[in-house]
Amino acid sequence: MRSIHRRPLDLGLACFFSVSVLYGFLISLPEGLGVAVAPDSPWPPLRSLYAWALAQEPAHLDPPPNLIASCLFDGFFQAPALLLVILGLVRQSAWLRPLGLFYFAQTFLGPHPPPNTAYYLAFNLPWLFAPAALGLRVLLGRDLVRRSA
Repeated sequence: MRSIHRRPLDLGLACFFSVSVLYGFLISLPEGLGVAVAPDSPWPPLRSLYAWALAQEPAHLDPPPNLIASCLFDGFFQAPALLLVILGLVRQSAWLRPLGLFYFAQTFLGPHPPPNTAYYLAFNLPWLFAPAALGLRVLLGRDLVRRSA
């Protein structure tokens, strides 16, 4: 097994997904649990989201049920799943294949498109490419190995 430092795609994906995990635990989960996105929010990361919400995504100021559900999904399911994706990339584990393909599919088949898709994609372009790169990586990668117990 080669070190992840010698696999630039895997290293890049692991770094990218690390940011997504932090976002899921530090921003999405507290917001989904009801911590306010406000200039005086008790949780500092949600104070920083306030300016973005005012300018681009006002739904965060009074979250509808679908946004709350999305935040809870991000914090309780997606962030932990991405921790497993990172572990699978580092260890080149065979079980990464189904998990990676599931993550790819749920990313591109989501139910709630943004109102201004072009603007949204400009700021979220990495979230378009990283799941696609992961999907291709696990489909085409022959170096994922099954470990004996």
